[in-house]
Amino acid sequence: MIRFFILFGFSFMFFMLHYTGDINKYINMKYAYLSISAVIIMGLLSIFEFVRVSREQIAEEKKLAAAAAGHEHNEQCQHTEHQQHGHVHDHHEHGHSHGESSRLKRFFSYLILFVPIVTGLFLPAQALDSSFVKAKGFSFPTFEQNIENNPGAHQFLKPDTSVFYRKEDYNEVKNKELAEFINRPTIILNDADYLKGMEAIYNSPEAFMGKTIGFDGFAYKGQQVDGNHYFIFRFGFIHCVADSGVFGMLVEFPNNTEIKDDEWFHVTGKLTWELYQPFKQKIPVLKVSEWKPIDTPKDPYVYRL
Repeated sequence: MIRFFILFGFSFMFFMLHYTGDINKYINMKYAYLSISAVIIMGLLSIFEFVRVSREQIAEEKKLAAAAAGHEHNEQCQHTEHQQHGHVHDHHEHGHSHGESSRLKRFFSYLILFVPIVTGLFLPAQALDSSFVKAKGFSFPTFEQNIENNPGAHQFLKPDTSVFYRKEDYNEVKNKELAEFINRPTIILNDADYLKGMEAIYNSPEAFMGKTIGFDGFAYKGQQVDGNHYFIFRFGFIHCVADSGVFGMLVEFPNNTEIKDDEWFHVTGKLTWELYQPFKQKIPVLKVSEWKPIDTPKDPYVYRL
């Protein structure tokens, strides 16, 4: 019956994540059909396991009833058991420790499976914020680096989906997405095209110099930014939280602008170049002309659609 509770528990946990909407804190909703499939499959398996255990219990009850009806046969079996008691006793003692060890292993195996169910159901799903960036040490890769050797690594600043394509296929995708944004007189990135737009800008920053660009995000000052510069970020998922990253741009605000980490803003400005010392190279920087505080979005994440 424990297997039934495990299967049903996982099915119910995924169902509740979808019902409450918290599933988008773990996966790109483009792939929500996979978790929905898991709910259905594990739900069916839990029903199958419940039916199987129920049938075994019914069969055991019938067996006991038959044994009670054959009282005389039962006495004969007991007499035979007494005659062989010494031999059976030795065998029981030999297997005692082995049985205890097996039960202990099963207990810890089941416990490990129950932990994600309990945490998934009873612990609130926390949205990622600047503390994640601080924990990672703000170690942004340079633009020449890629994640080809570690596609599961967290990405920073620049979205990079090249690892998911063959080189010639990615060049085709890159050129297509560049054409989608380059002809816009003003580039305002919304939730749907945030990651795609940021990747296009970082892939061809010279093509966007002097253009007006706007987007939403939370502020992060960090230890490596001086003066009136702040990073404005969004956390984004390529597939799921395992390959999530923090994406955005260094933004130059007017003098004496005071901003706290994790405050949300809509920023608009012209794209320029600046030397960013930690990279030892020039990077695209948004010189802000307009900005306003905004409420934290209901879904603070963006996804690669």
